[in-house]
Amino acid sequence: MLLDVQLDARPDLAADRARDLVAAGVAGLFTFEGPHDVFLPLAAAAGAVRTDLMTNVAIAIPRSPMHLAHTAYDLQLMSGGRFRLGLGSQVKPHIEHRYGATWSRPTDRMRETVQAVKAILRSWQHGTRLDFRGEFTRHTLMPPTFVPGPNPYGVPPVLLGALGPLMTRTAAEVADGLLVMPFHSHRHFRERTLPAVDAGLEAAGRSRDGFAILPQAIVAMGRTEEELAAASTGVRGLLAFYGSTPAYRPVLDVEGWAEVQPELNRLSKEGDWESMLGLVTDEMLTTLAVRGTPEECAAEIEHRFGDVAERVCAYFPGYDAPLDQVGDLAAALR
Repeated sequence: MLLDVQLDARPDLAADRARDLVAAGVAGLFTFEGPHDVFLPLAAAAGAVRTDLMTNVAIAIPRSPMHLAHTAYDLQLMSGGRFRLGLGSQVKPHIEHRYGATWSRPTDRMRETVQAVKAILRSWQHGTRLDFRGEFTRHTLMPPTFVPGPNPYGVPPVLLGALGPLMTRTAAEVADGLLVMPFHSHRHFRERTLPAVDAGLEAAGRSRDGFAILPQAIVAMGRTEEELAAASTGVRGLLAFYGSTPAYRPVLDVEGWAEVQPELNRLSKEGDWESMLGLVTDEMLTTLAVRGTPEECAAEIEHRFGDVAERVCAYFPGYDAPLDQVGDLAAALR
């Protein structure tokens, strides 16, 4: 398996960080929509390294499909054909109160956004008339002045991030691949995610051939007890944050931990992060995340995903994973 890791750097530092990660042996870099723009670090990295680049994810609902298509086209150019556009919906409070946008029917909106972006990119690539008419967005005007022409590296893939069965099925119906949300367990992935993928592919008359499944793993990695303790604390924080979100309760429900979610949610509203960490047990840690040495983490990732995925995205939340250990993880996965 190939290893993708998060390019968690400011845009002005992204080029140097990208060089370090690629030198360590990672196969690709991805960004998420956090404290900095999701696209600019990849633009900086594209000029510094020749490696796969991906948004994981760019929040789509507040953005126009035309904006997404232009940015994806240009990053495909800058990376020499190594860019993948990963899109996600986020949840209602963030869409309405962080982005100031309108929330409604997220699955339908994401379906249409993926279809619209792909229609725009195909129009540019093949010189065909742009005529996309959807319920939420319409793209029917494309004068020659605004057409970039065929991309010499081809149309970049459009991937969709999902957790629940409806969004997962939608990804399998209309996207080029699925970004498996990192908050999951082996059981949830096998019992909920993969059946939804197969249902979506069947509905669209597609097969798994050519459809990318990109799992994401939350990793607590270290070679000493001190390193593992620090990594585990960081991972517990992310698991507690995800677990507090009502939309992510099905993952806990599959494992018999559904009653933890309302308590995590209550504590998050009170800002009591210390108590939230205490609710994430050791069993939750090793079930919802991957913990151990680089070699042990690689073996667990291979066990979970090796039969369905060619690459994995690894998160190292709340701690600095040493570059040599990141390299060891990449080597062990290869």
